[in-house]
Amino acid sequence: MEVYRRLAQREKKIENKIILEKIAEQENNHYNILKEKTGEDVGPSRIRVYLHVMTSIFLGLTFSLKLMEKIEQNAAQEYRDLGFENIAEEENEHEKQLLSLLEEDALNYLSSIILGLSDALVELTGALAGLTFAFQNLRIVALAGLVTGISASFSMAASEFLATKEEESDRSPIKAALFTGFAYIITVFVLVIPYLLLTDNSKIIWGLDPHIQALAITFIIGILIIALFNFYVSIAQDKSFNGRFVEMVLILSIVTIISFSIGLILRESFGI
Repeated sequence: MEVYRRLAQREKKIENKIILEKIAEQENNHYNILKEKTGEDVGPSRIRVYLHVMTSIFLGLTFSLKLMEKIEQNAAQEYRDLGFENIAEEENEHEKQLLSLLEEDALNYLSSIILGLSDALVELTGALAGLTFAFQNLRIVALAGLVTGISASFSMAASEFLATKEEESDRSPIKAALFTGFAYIITVFVLVIPYLLLTDNSKIIWGLDPHIQALAITFIIGILIIALFNFYVSIAQDKSFNGRFVEMVLILSIVTIISFSIGLILRESFGI
């Protein structure tokens, strides 16, 4: 009840606010029924309330609410087992109401975010792999990676603008372009970080020189980004996590290996 109440206070869209307030009222009624049956009065967990509210601020209202509903997905059956059929029915209605609730830019333009993020992951990780073996100089690889990535982010944003303009939808081409470009450029900077933190004279670890270390860390960062993003999509859009995660990691791995090999071949061919 406390989470829904606080989210309703923050919500600017009237339709969303009304539904959140209604669910908060239902939850409060459930609480009063249970309090009467048990004779116990308890307060909300301040930490859990704070975490759900902060999650809605940083990851969106849809993600926060669906995550909370998933955590409490067995509540309806538990209420039935205890003989509270009315409460169980209302708990089942929550998810349906929430699905019809929300209009958030982050969800409306999720396809644009996916485009920017996935392209940046595959293209830049592949480029860094090839450049690492071609140049074997961390600063030059970082510079080349940033120039390539930043230029590509503008190119992707422009392509998404033109593609969205041709769509028969309510999506704004400018917003779609911004979401794509922003997702792309943030991913670029995160992937290049290892090449900026390590130096060519860094310590050899596990028999790997600094160039391979930087590439390995970038690859691991790429996998972590894929995992986090797919977790978000699996909650916000009720899609499978495992299938999408494995598919994106396989694509990332194949492109990295191919680019790695191309860089080595070109290095030898040009005698660099």
